[in-house]
Amino acid sequence: QVQLVESGGGLVQAGGSLRLSCRCSGNIGPMGWYRQAPGRQRELVAAVSRGGNTNYADSVRGRCTISRDNAKNKVYLQMNNLKPEDTAAYYCNAGPIGTALPGRFAGPYWGQGTQVTVSS
Repeated sequence: QVQLVESGGGLVQAGGSLRLSCRCSGNIGPMGWYRQAPGRQRELVAAVSRGGNTNYADSVRGRCTISRDNAKNKVYLQMNNLKPEDTAAYYCNAGPIGTALPGRFAGPYWGQGTQVTVSS
């Protein structure tokens, strides 16, 4: 069974940095990060294919970098210059090998989430 486990969330001050990690078991293709804040819809933060193709939300482009280690089946999200608007629960997402890069539609596998809180 595919399982995703996130880590790296926490409380940071505005302008600070955070690095999220996600470990995934099983054979996985595209991976990504979504976030959801209270009262808001879930939105894509960033996604990366097995070959290294990436997508970023406009709100984080230039501040966040997604990367992956295929040998370890891990994906990372480096977040810099964090803003209070980035406060949300961040969820790791993955899809089967050969499926499309997560975007409007996510892959079927989800982690439990890690909370990111950015104070002003």
